[in-house]
Amino acid sequence: MTQYVLKRLAGLVPTLFAIGVLVFLFVHLLPGDPARLAAGPDATPETVALVRKDLGLDRPIAQQFVRFADGALHWNFGRSLSTKRAVAEEIAERFMPTFWLTVWSMAWSVVFGMAIGIASAVWRNRWPDRLGMTLAVSGISFPAFALGMVLMQVFAVDLGWVPAVGNDSWRGYVLPSLTLGAAVAAIMARFTRSSFVDILGEDFVRTARAKGLDERRVVIKHAMRNALIPVVTMMGLQFGFLLGGSIVVEKVFNWPGLGRLLVDAVDMRDYPVIQALVLLFSLEFIVINLAVDVLYGLINPAIRYR
Repeated sequence: MTQYVLKRLAGLVPTLFAIGVLVFLFVHLLPGDPARLAAGPDATPETVALVRKDLGLDRPIAQQFVRFADGALHWNFGRSLSTKRAVAEEIAERFMPTFWLTVWSMAWSVVFGMAIGIASAVWRNRWPDRLGMTLAVSGISFPAFALGMVLMQVFAVDLGWVPAVGNDSWRGYVLPSLTLGAAVAAIMARFTRSSFVDILGEDFVRTARAKGLDERRVVIKHAMRNALIPVVTMMGLQFGFLLGGSIVVEKVFNWPGLGRLLVDAVDMRDYPVIQALVLLFSLEFIVINLAVDVLYGLINPAIRYR
């Protein structure tokens, strides 16, 4: 296992390098002049030229990439073009609100999604199955921004139970986490149902039932360990998507997280912030995939890595 983890970690370097090249080229293809945006709409051409030189945008693309790669190796992406603060400080300030929002969203969506999926599989083609899958389809189909506005109107404006914006207390996480986790819960429910339906039809499950074991014990002890392997894969992928893809929800709830930071950076053509965030999101996915692979061995000891 240790050797496998070390090999995967060694593979981070070429993967991140390829991603860095693509991100660098993509960002420089965005329309608009960041020097003009940084200098202001009323700046003279001479001022814009000075700003461009100060930002290093007057250098050849190859030199700009070398400078970017060297800074990335030391986690130094320079300063934001819009706020003039260090990019690392901007990201560090916004990371925890997004992280905790993702954790809360995953926590409730995994619990409810798996419960609905298991119930749907056990009572297949009966009313719990139909009700659960109806909720799942509704959760997938309803757009996040529309769900967020509905929840905000009902529970924050009309009832006043929770605040519409802000993350000063746990109450501020309720509406954003419900909005962000709704689609994940729906996906988890459908994926769990499919996995458990396949496992419940296996010979070893029929043998356990033939021995007279209680249905709850059959599901929890015999079926769950085998059914959880594909479910854990989906959990890891969804956690990565939530951590890097909460842009719409953060915009709706004015959440001070990485998603809103990325939107603002794209609007301002803030190259250093965009590059740093995309690299961070890519690194998150790689690390999460590695963690999921390690969890396979913990869930099912029969799995061995080389």
